Amino acid sequence: MADWNTIASFATAGGTLVLAVSTFSAVRSSNRSARIAEEGLLTSLRPLLVPSLPQDPVQKLLWRDLHRAQLEGGRAIFESEDGVIYLALSLRNVGAGIGLLHGWYPHPDQATATADHVDAASFRRLTLDLYISAGGAGYFEGAVRDADDPIRPVLLSAMAERQPITIDLLYGDQQGRQRTISRFRVLPAGEVGWFCQVVRHWSLDAPAPR
Repeated sequence: MADWNTIASFATAGGTLVLAVSTFSAVRSSNRSARIAEEGLLTSLRPLLVPSLPQDPVQKLLWRDLHRAQLEGGRAIFESEDGVIYLALSLRNVGAGIGLLHGWYPHPDQATATADHVDAASFRRLTLDLYISAGGAGYFEGAVRDADDPIRPVLLSAMAERQPITIDLLYGDQQGRQRTISRFRVLPAGEVGWFCQVVRHWSLDAPAPR
């Protein structure tokens, strides 16, 4: 005779196993969907900075000491006045999200694309928030004011000899996340003026783009 208690126990165990497998599959599917949704959201907020276009609007710059300059599309500023070195880059955000600039790091010589960036904590912080809208043009501005700044003589020498320099920019999305470092090279444009080109991008809070 059949042991109905045993059969019932096996049936219950089998049903429980099927339910557990179904639940596990549903959770995995839900997690996968959540990750895809999160990635889509982050992509919609991610900025990416490159040099602006020559036809982009002229940017009017004003430093905290009231030094003024006008910056054309695709151009850079590398000049000195009253002992202060002023630097600026005309930029365009080709990403989908607003770009918030955090800091900058000048290199004493031309940093190549293969040379790694410094730690984010070593970047020089900006004294004001600079935002660049998605698909829009904007700018970076910085200055070297301290007479004892070790980068100062190198920059002055490069400026006098009209030699290229390199600036790394640290920025992220409007939430302060998705931090990115973009390396820009400032190059002489003829006998006067400067222009910039992008060299490489690094993602600090996401897998590297290469």
